[in-house]
Amino acid sequence: MTKIWKETGFVGDDPWVIETEETKAGSNEKAIVGLDAFLAKVADSDETGLGVVIAPADDVTKLAPHLDRLALVAVAFPAFNDGRAFSHASLLRARLGFTGEVRAVGDVLIDQIPLMLRCGVESFAVSNATALKRLSEGRLPGIAVHYQPTAKPSTDAKSYSWRRVS
Repeated sequence: MTKIWKETGFVGDDPWVIETEETKAGSNEKAIVGLDAFLAKVADSDETGLGVVIAPADDVTKLAPHLDRLALVAVAFPAFNDGRAFSHASLLRARLGFTGEVRAVGDVLIDQIPLMLRCGVESFAVSNATALKRLSEGRLPGIAVHYQPTAKPSTDAKSYSWRRVS
């Protein structure tokens, strides 16, 4: 069972569905399509409020001319040891200036969520039992010291280990 989580808690009625050959968005749902399908769709219409999923090997910069048409970008974490989606989220926020929702999908683990938040991810499709349990209990692990700034900077200047604070 997959649940959508944000820093404010679990989302009850999320309309987004990742479309596959087996799964299609219904009449009250919004489709999240792959990058190639998204690029074909924007070439043929002027539709806005779209969703796209970025696979690890995709070039996220191809979205740059179409960011104003996107409501959600899902970055895929197919395995816990594949961190390319961290870079995708950070590029979307810091370099491309995307202000819509960035969602982590795939292998979302509890200990990676704070790092995903710092990279600009704001919602999470969580199916891992341990992560679901800890999030429902409000037990999100923290990171006390940061080695570098990211798309979502820390509000505490003392949390950066390399900054001198007088």
